[in-house]
Amino acid sequence: MLLLTIIVILSYLIGSVPNSIIISKAVSGIDIRKHGSGNAGGTNVMRVLGWKYGLLVIFLDALKGAIAVVIISRLFYGPLPFENVSPFDDFTLVQIIAGMSAVIGHIWTVFAEFKGGKGIATALGMLLTLITIDMLIAVGIFGLVVLISRYVSLGSIIAAISVPSTLFIRENLFHVDIPGYSTLFPFIIGVTALVIFTHRKNLVRIINGNENKISFRKKNKIS
Repeated sequence: MLLLTIIVILSYLIGSVPNSIIISKAVSGIDIRKHGSGNAGGTNVMRVLGWKYGLLVIFLDALKGAIAVVIISRLFYGPLPFENVSPFDDFTLVQIIAGMSAVIGHIWTVFAEFKGGKGIATALGMLLTLITIDMLIAVGIFGLVVLISRYVSLGSIIAAISVPSTLFIRENLFHVDIPGYSTLFPFIIGVTALVIFTHRKNLVRIINGNENKISFRKKNKIS
């Protein structure tokens, strides 16, 4: 139990690294939480500092999820301290636990008064290592929705919904044998629900017509 606890804590801490705050202060000397939407995520950095820095933050945030799944989870060895009733092997289950700990760390970061981003990029990094095909489809959908609407939040929500939808279609309509589907599907539903929950205010703003749109033009320097 001690080893698994250490993995959860380390994953949470790597997920808590506030890349958006670090980069915004390094680039312009600002606290990104006091500009734009006030959210400490890559989308707000893109909105305030431009797409290059926004994409950098998104990449680094996704890397946190991947590090938790691919590297930190490998600290585990031996049997689980509880009965594994899932169709996954013990190590895969530990990877999922580590990845979710990183997502939680990003959303409720200990390094920024438990007020972080919405967890999209970190969840992306985690899930890309687990369900690569479905996540690549979701990334394509995200890009298409953002390109058409210029609402990153809308792209995030629709892309999140597309993941369990793609899993369901591949397994049940195209009869692709997805390992651990019976456990993976409700888990992904839970992740999708978390994404929608963290974007609830964005949904209200979209409905009211006052959600900020992303700009692909170069931003002026912030004084």
